[in-house]
Amino acid sequence: MESAAENSSHSRGGLGSSNHSISFFSTREPYRDDPSLSGGSTGNGGQASVVDRNVNKKESETSRSNGMKQRINIRGDGYGGGGGGGGGHNNNITLGTSGSNDDSVLRSNSTDSANGTLRRRKHTNTNPSIVSIQSHNYEPDESEVWRAHVAQQHFKNRGQWWTTGKKRSLKRWMLVFLIGVIQAIIAFGSNIMCSVLSEWKYKKVYALLKADSEAALYASASNNVGDDMYEWQGNSGGENDSGSMKGESMFFNFGGSAFLTFLFFQTLFAFIASIFVYIEPVSGGSGIPEIKCFLNGIDLPRVVRIKTLICKVIGVSFSVSAGLPVGKEGPMVHSGSVVAAAVSQGRSKLWGIDTTFSKFQDFRNDSEKRDFVACGAAAGVASAFGAPIGGVLFSLEEGASFWSTKLTWRCFFCAMITLGTLFGLKNLDNAWGQANMEKLFSFGEFNSLTGEASNFSIWENVNFMLIGCLGGLIGAVFNAANENLTLWRMKRVNHCKKRRVLEVVLVSMLVSTVSFVMPLIWNRCTDKPNDMQDWSNQEKNLVDALVQFQCEDGQYNEVASLIFTDADTAIKQLFHFREAGVDDASTFSSAALFLFFIPYISLATIVYGIAVPSGLFVPSLLSGAAFGRLCGHLLHKLDHTSGTFADSGTYALMGAAAVLGGMARMTISLTVILLEATGDMQYVLPLMLTLMCARFTGNVFNEGLYDIHIHLKNIPFLEPEVPSIAEKYEIVAGQVMSTDVKCLRPIERAGVVYDLLRSCSHGTFPVVDTASSGTLYGTASRDMLCTLLQRKAYGNPDVQVLDDDREAGQPKRVSPLVQWDTLEKVYPKYPSIEDVDLRSADRNCLIDLRPYANTAPYTVNETASIQRTYRLFRTLGLRTLCVVNHSNQVVGIITRKDLLPDALSDSLLRGRNAHEVSPEPFHFT
Repeated sequence: MESAAENSSHSRGGLGSSNHSISFFSTREPYRDDPSLSGGSTGNGGQASVVDRNVNKKESETSRSNGMKQRINIRGDGYGGGGGGGGGHNNNITLGTSGSNDDSVLRSNSTDSANGTLRRRKHTNTNPSIVSIQSHNYEPDESEVWRAHVAQQHFKNRGQWWTTGKKRSLKRWMLVFLIGVIQAIIAFGSNIMCSVLSEWKYKKVYALLKADSEAALYASASNNVGDDMYEWQGNSGGENDSGSMKGESMFFNFGGSAFLTFLFFQTLFAFIASIFVYIEPVSGGSGIPEIKCFLNGIDLPRVVRIKTLICKVIGVSFSVSAGLPVGKEGPMVHSGSVVAAAVSQGRSKLWGIDTTFSKFQDFRNDSEKRDFVACGAAAGVASAFGAPIGGVLFSLEEGASFWSTKLTWRCFFCAMITLGTLFGLKNLDNAWGQANMEKLFSFGEFNSLTGEASNFSIWENVNFMLIGCLGGLIGAVFNAANENLTLWRMKRVNHCKKRRVLEVVLVSMLVSTVSFVMPLIWNRCTDKPNDMQDWSNQEKNLVDALVQFQCEDGQYNEVASLIFTDADTAIKQLFHFREAGVDDASTFSSAALFLFFIPYISLATIVYGIAVPSGLFVPSLLSGAAFGRLCGHLLHKLDHTSGTFADSGTYALMGAAAVLGGMARMTISLTVILLEATGDMQYVLPLMLTLMCARFTGNVFNEGLYDIHIHLKNIPFLEPEVPSIAEKYEIVAGQVMSTDVKCLRPIERAGVVYDLLRSCSHGTFPVVDTASSGTLYGTASRDMLCTLLQRKAYGNPDVQVLDDDREAGQPKRVSPLVQWDTLEKVYPKYPSIEDVDLRSADRNCLIDLRPYANTAPYTVNETASIQRTYRLFRTLGLRTLCVVNHSNQVVGIITRKDLLPDALSDSLLRGRNAHEVSPEPFHFT
């Protein structure tokens, strides 16, 4: 039999002892909503508690000698701080103390099968900055003050047509409209900033290259240089530009060295981008993993702050201008999410702004904030790719963990407003005329090369599937390499901000050197196409954008044309240059594509994860387009350019989709994004086949890159499906719950509440009704308790609270009542216990928790299966889930960290003796 579980209670009026049933699971793991913040918690004689499950060794041996089966606690993870301290029975109503936490979280204690001894297995927390996270609370606390607030709203709406609900709906749509407009303006400004910085950099570098070429022209007649080195940039300054550069200060010219100037500007821009990450570390990376976790119900600190937005947008503009293999599409998703959170909440800690229009309390809660952030993520994709439908599907597939039909409409509306605003901003010069579609982000215009027929044969779908499999393999290799590199960074670099900045400088120098040396290694000039009578204007413009580098007029450097230009132009060149048969010359040779693909994707592997705002979409698309065009070119070589296969641009599109799908493992949203970017429906089936094959192939080896980074940061992300271990083994809620629960009584002393909040960092405290044998009365949140203490909502300590009053239909109120809107007014900046100054004279004052306690908390029986528990917890977006026995007495609490695969694996060591209880009763004292 299991050891007896003691459920202690405290009585102010000399409450006698009583017996009740006990839990089936006797462990000593305390509940921690945030284990990293919990030190050793001390006992308090004024706290009510659940069963004291810390059984000392002597009592354990005694119970074994009596034939009772004593369960050994073999799980001492972060919730229990290693399971140390505070053994033995506690006659107070406080649970046993738990040991202190160190940086190495004790994940489990496993028994040695050979000798039965305990062996502790430590799980090193490689990123301690992410451990102090909390969960969102999407379900409102149904307390008496909340019900009174709702009833008051219903009373005001009686007999009125313009009700509070209609006002709320109108304001919600207005805020969604504002989110779309602001995100479009931010994306437009970021594009302009990137263009200006890149043009300025290339202008100076190519002026020096022209000067060097002119000098070489006089030195050697064999090295003839073209007269216009700016032709690819649309600059026709000629000798005037070179002469002006010679007369300029040598500060930026470095003795006329084009390489040193290029290296200087690249490194300078990257250094500036890293400074913004130094200011706000959360602004580094793409931000998609963080937003994905935020929408999963995890309150990551500073993710949706205005400061993060400013550092993210300006930083990504400099990182893209620095020539790093990064994109600004991922950061735009993060940008839209921050805009949505800021606009919907109407206040900012950075500037202390509290807008009047958004003071409506219904928007200032976790549930509303989550829905607005989902709309912002859709707006971010729409502003990055010009793909509103793809943005909605991206928010559904990759972002939000909670979805509804109403949210679909709001995301669609927000993405539509974003695209419309961006469309108007980019066509301000032609306000009422025909709009220029090329001013929006797109992959260019895809046309059929053979009349009304498609550009590919039906049987070539097999080739596209093979490219998808190869892209999935490339993505898996990319993810594995980046994962190992990130682990090294977390151990060697990320713990020091200065090291992160130094790493950015060194990586930028490496990227700049490789980028400048690769065209020199190629050292081959190719003639530009001459016969372009049947070519479209788009193709002619792309020919003009080819980079001469050190070639003569009418020639270009193939590798330099892909490096010394913006990524959007390089992608269009790979997509649209003709190469389909004997009549179409090769614009990019196989060797040039291979020379570009291998170093570029290798550098992208290194760059993703350094301390700069960076996205993954554009590097994946560009490297994938080079890979796909290489495959198409090789097929044409095998076919002797007889035109059997589709043009190389079609294979480039499939390659871009395959590599991006292999890295991110997106299918539905990526298919629609690519279709909206291409504007050609003939590629629907090939893209679907390619992306599905890329996903299946990549999943054989590892997860998507975003999921990998979520796990590397030790973020407790709950997947949509129940972990596979729960399907293999029979696990119940009583095995995974945290059992050392700190409880309160409906009427508690202020000093007891204060000491409890100071001694632990729990986010939720069950309220136990001591008048009915310790049954669950409700739950009290930490934020609410701190607010009550700060507002001194406690009453006269001389008031006698009788048991008859508690059991009466109208219990006597013993402290001042605080309204619900007053409690929620400060969301999300609730006061902390450090903000509370409790005088010694007030410690004996009484706090009546009955009006504020959530009297309808979600509960689950301790014998419930883990599948049902997991679905209940994740579907409803809960922060905590109380575990009760058949007598409705609290025996434990489940948080999201208890439902992770590692925690479920550790829970198997507990075993299950669901019907073995101790015959010994326990008593209230």
